[in-house]
Amino acid sequence: MADVWTIAEVSGGVLKEISLELLGRARTLADTLGVRLASVALTSHLNEDQVERLAASGADVIYLGQDSTLEPFTVSAHASALMALVAEHSPQIILAGATTYGRTLLPYLAVKLSCGLTADCTDLAIEEGSGNLLQIRPAIGGNIMATIKSPNHRPQMATIRPRSTPLPSLDYSRTCTVCHVPITAAVHNPTHVLGLRPFVGQQRSIEDAEIVVAGGKGLKKRDNFALVEDLASLLGAEVGASRDAVDRGWATYPHQVGLSGKTISPELYIAIGISGAIQHLAGIKTAKRIVAINNDRDANIMAIADYAIIGDLFAIVPLLAKRLQERRKTQ
Repeated sequence: MADVWTIAEVSGGVLKEISLELLGRARTLADTLGVRLASVALTSHLNEDQVERLAASGADVIYLGQDSTLEPFTVSAHASALMALVAEHSPQIILAGATTYGRTLLPYLAVKLSCGLTADCTDLAIEEGSGNLLQIRPAIGGNIMATIKSPNHRPQMATIRPRSTPLPSLDYSRTCTVCHVPITAAVHNPTHVLGLRPFVGQQRSIEDAEIVVAGGKGLKKRDNFALVEDLASLLGAEVGASRDAVDRGWATYPHQVGLSGKTISPELYIAIGISGAIQHLAGIKTAKRIVAINNDRDANIMAIADYAIIGDLFAIVPLLAKRLQERRKTQ
């Protein structure tokens, strides 16, 4: 039967975490279908220990294409290499991250292969009986969860939100077949990169933060959002916000946490004045520790919080900040 594929992302010979997240997600799909799970890595080079990480994360097969024509990334080069692989092996499912790479590559590939694509999925499943891929994602501004399937076209393709699933456990005893893919003859690349220029002053994304302190409409006005910013500064954290806070102009969209913003998985998430709409909770479900500060003991977020502090945030947050400042002075 046709295999399940994930598309790995590589930077400087090292895998990005989304590559392993995808394998963790896809392992269940492949096992349900009774087929192999493959990871496709197209890059100028991939370090040997990183190949072993793909195998240990669940890949049964690794299609490894290494060639200088694949870096820097251009959609035409990567898509033409993938199209040649798809024509040879006919996978039934292809998954990539909902990242700049995946969001650029898979739509182009879907058009070339005349198949469907569901973007920004937060969950996947196999339909009983048909074996179709059920692609679950937020719709209508995140107010409903839509389930989409492509029964008439193969491969079935989807991009998956980063941080929407935990990293798989590594098992270095697994066996895996590495297939080295010849690239140059397969690549048609009319795009020539003249140069690359990094963004200046770009802040770290909240998706990569170890600690996120976020504020919601319980803060009542923009001036009060400074409580969130000050606490984040003391903790060395990034600032997050609920959709309500962003809609009110208290924070900008890159700080928005939830299905309509960023899906995050920090070691610590502190929610201040956030009630916890379903879209917001889905965006933090893989956080390691959740602390909620809210005067409503029945707020949705209290049900999933590891630590729920019920009370007036305008008294609690300044007290937390004061204690942190005092602790700094004694260190």
